[in-house]
Amino acid sequence: MTSFATKSATVEDIPLIISIQERTWEPTYRTILSKEQIDYMFEKIYSPESLQKQMEEQGHQFILLTDNDQYIGFASFSEAEPGTFKLHKIYVLPDRQGNGSGSFLISEVERYVKERGAQRLMLNVNRHNRAKGFYEKKGFKVVREEDIPIGPYWMNDYLLEKNYG
Repeated sequence: MTSFATKSATVEDIPLIISIQERTWEPTYRTILSKEQIDYMFEKIYSPESLQKQMEEQGHQFILLTDNDQYIGFASFSEAEPGTFKLHKIYVLPDRQGNGSGSFLISEVERYVKERGAQRLMLNVNRHNRAKGFYEKKGFKVVREEDIPIGPYWMNDYLLEKNYG
């Protein structure tokens, strides 16, 4: 039986976030991105220094997902402008997907941002990532395509958003 819960993450949780990410990124992106791009982006976004900067300087709120006291996922988000929040990251361990854990985690993010006055929640998803269908089932709509440079690589994404109210 699942028993999902979330808790706010702090800088002390960075090793845990990295551990979840290491087990999630490669299976998620191996058919979409080259190994070189995966490694580059991982170092750029998930180094301890980068995560600490996201938390302390960029205002990203991280929440950890547990199931029966085991850490199985996380999400991060921030207020982009008044009333508009951006979901930066949401990941659940591959062997823990498909049991409602992702739905629970995104509901927790939505609850959190709505409590803080969100009128809209936005996110980017790679145009070849099957998670796009998950977000659409949760009420997100594609707004546009975006090609975002990251070092020598490109992130070819959809921008999705969900409006509240």
